[in-house]
Amino acid sequence: MTKAIENEALQRFTERIALIKSYEEALALLYWDLRTGAPRKGMEVRSEAIGQLSGQSFKLSTAPELGEWLAALEAPDTYKTLTETQQRLVTETRKDYDRSVKIPPKLYQEYVVLTSQAESMWEEAKAKSDYASFEPYLDKIIGYTNQFIELWGVKGTRYDTLLDMYEPGMTTAQLDRVFGGLREKLVPLSAAIAASPHQPDTGFLKQDYPKDAQKQFSKFILEQMGFDFGAGRLDESVHPFATGLSPGDVRITTRYLADDVTSALFGTIHEGGHALYEQNIGNDLIGTTLATGTSMGIHESQSRFWENVIGRSKSFWSRYYGDLQRQFPGQLEVPAEDFYRATNVVRPSLIRIEADELTYNLHIIIRYEIEKLIFNEGVKASELPALWNAKYKEYLGIEPEHDGEGVLQDVHWSGGAFGYFPSYSLGNMYAAQFTDTLERALPNVWELVEAGNLIPIKDWLTDKIYRFGKLRTPSELIEGITGKPLDPDYLVAYLKKKYTDIYKL
Repeated sequence: MTKAIENEALQRFTERIALIKSYEEALALLYWDLRTGAPRKGMEVRSEAIGQLSGQSFKLSTAPELGEWLAALEAPDTYKTLTETQQRLVTETRKDYDRSVKIPPKLYQEYVVLTSQAESMWEEAKAKSDYASFEPYLDKIIGYTNQFIELWGVKGTRYDTLLDMYEPGMTTAQLDRVFGGLREKLVPLSAAIAASPHQPDTGFLKQDYPKDAQKQFSKFILEQMGFDFGAGRLDESVHPFATGLSPGDVRITTRYLADDVTSALFGTIHEGGHALYEQNIGNDLIGTTLATGTSMGIHESQSRFWENVIGRSKSFWSRYYGDLQRQFPGQLEVPAEDFYRATNVVRPSLIRIEADELTYNLHIIIRYEIEKLIFNEGVKASELPALWNAKYKEYLGIEPEHDGEGVLQDVHWSGGAFGYFPSYSLGNMYAAQFTDTLERALPNVWELVEAGNLIPIKDWLTDKIYRFGKLRTPSELIEGITGKPLDPDYLVAYLKKKYTDIYKL
């Protein structure tokens, strides 16, 4: 291959990736608008527009010429001349191309329209606890997903095919072992906590908290974390989420509850963790499909790290509790220690996003097991409410009173995100392991938190994780930073240490 042909292939490939990325940014903006306040009557037309644009983007990413350029750049003599970023971009694009080219464009466009409509219908169904109105949409989404699995090809099990999209290389066999080990070690800890006579008082948390004051405090904490409001914004939605259009435009949402100041607060910190990742990706990756998190597990490690390891720490509230008291004068008249213990109470609950750190993993295991049943055992959408309720009774000893706090509580299935939920528990594990290394790299880390100096922590994470975007794989990151592959024992040790102190075990 001549040098001129190599250069042309690289130029055309780079231009195509930039064009696809532009479509992705436009689509992300349309999705954000749809979820944060677009008029209800415009939903159908908006969904069709999203479908049309997604269809065009899909055609660009599966076009024969893209395959030809990839083949040219993958030639050994050419590939070795590429930069590290270009090589990684070729590798990631090849993986996406080989998977996507198997899906007929018309089928993909139909699916995008369906999920856009389904997410809006889910909002209405959740508000009314009306699973029957949402079930037909979910049934179709499951049907499309099963078609995609057949076209992609089954990896081990049908559900493995979906897992690989969110956490490359992860399998049900691995998760069964990891989750089984977590259950075995956390159940005795949970029992010891339940038996402790030193139960935190949480009654004082249930008061009326003005929404405007909650918004102000949420923005204040985001600024303390290093969130750049010149490159992002905070809005409101039914289900909190973060979307990165580019490192210069990262948007997060939260949900405010009038009688619970902690819901929006910790939800905002959680989404802020996602946002810090997206805002601090290296400039050399901007405009490429590498300008995003390397996997959902690593992404969730950052949201869970900021929400729980930092945001629910004693050091954090030693610094920020006074600010919270001043935001709600006369309402939080208990010591900081009591507030810290109350926000770390371990108690079985129905709502995943409000669950404590320990039982949270059981919420994820329930969803993981249900998704396996859907795709590996053929469980139908009509069976899900009863199955959901039974598993909550089995794992947490409680049952939803209605589907709004049961099978309808999460947005993920309405968008077709099957295989995503395990990322949350994987994120907890990654976060605990990263924290162990952080504490050795910055021995004064908790003094920094207590002083309200969170920027050195953000800078360390930027240097080790954020700036690489998708340039490193999850295994390369965890082993490169900690010197070891993912090990759930770090999470167990972290939880035991924390709750032994809180519950005086």
